[in-house]
Amino acid sequence: MSHLFVALIIFACVFGSALLGLFIRKQLPAHHLSDESLGVVKLATGLIATMAALVLGLLISSAKVTFETTNTQLILNAAKVIQLDQVLARFGPETQEIRTVLKHNYAAVIDVIATHDRSKLSQLESPQAISRSDALRRQIENLQPGNDLQHALKVKAEQIADEVLGARWLTLLQANGSIPDIFLIFLVTWLSIIFGSFGLFAPYNGTVIVALFTCALSTSAAMFLIQEMNRPLDGIIGVSVEPMRDTLSRLGQ
Repeated sequence: MSHLFVALIIFACVFGSALLGLFIRKQLPAHHLSDESLGVVKLATGLIATMAALVLGLLISSAKVTFETTNTQLILNAAKVIQLDQVLARFGPETQEIRTVLKHNYAAVIDVIATHDRSKLSQLESPQAISRSDALRRQIENLQPGNDLQHALKVKAEQIADEVLGARWLTLLQANGSIPDIFLIFLVTWLSIIFGSFGLFAPYNGTVIVALFTCALSTSAAMFLIQEMNRPLDGIIGVSVEPMRDTLSRLGQ
């Protein structure tokens, strides 16, 4: 289910609750709308609004951390790839084939991430992608050092290769999101109650409906942004691949 579709559902729930509140207000007897009754409703709504604000702040913070962490991991991984290429270059000309394979594999990863398409991102976890990574690792292991310097460079290349592959899996795991769906369900429920109470307090006229519509639209837009940032590798708002492209241009030099 796309984030935009979820945001539309949230908008329908919230704005629909506001309209339902306006309708219920017209049907209620006068004593249900007394100052004492409305005072109690406002207190109850205030409590729910406080809980909703706390959860909303938590979701924004969690989504922000997920987005920034994934972006940082991609940049650090790009730096590790450059370091691996340079170590292989120092080993000698016999690593030219490995460096070519490294550049080809990295270009394929960039092409997939740049699509920001959830269905294509699964290719990074496919058996073919894992097989290519393992083959590159074996090529590094099969290097035959001729002196102590080459032996040290081989050990370092193996270490960096393991770090690059480990960072890739960490990024893929973090990109699945860190916000449980139950949080969103509770938050939307509370927001619907709050907007329903808005309808109870407000008179039925065009200005009120437009104001409620605008608030509901803003609320659903905020939820859309939270969901987008919570999955930084896919969707409209995704991490930039420019650092990775810059790394790719430096490989093999």
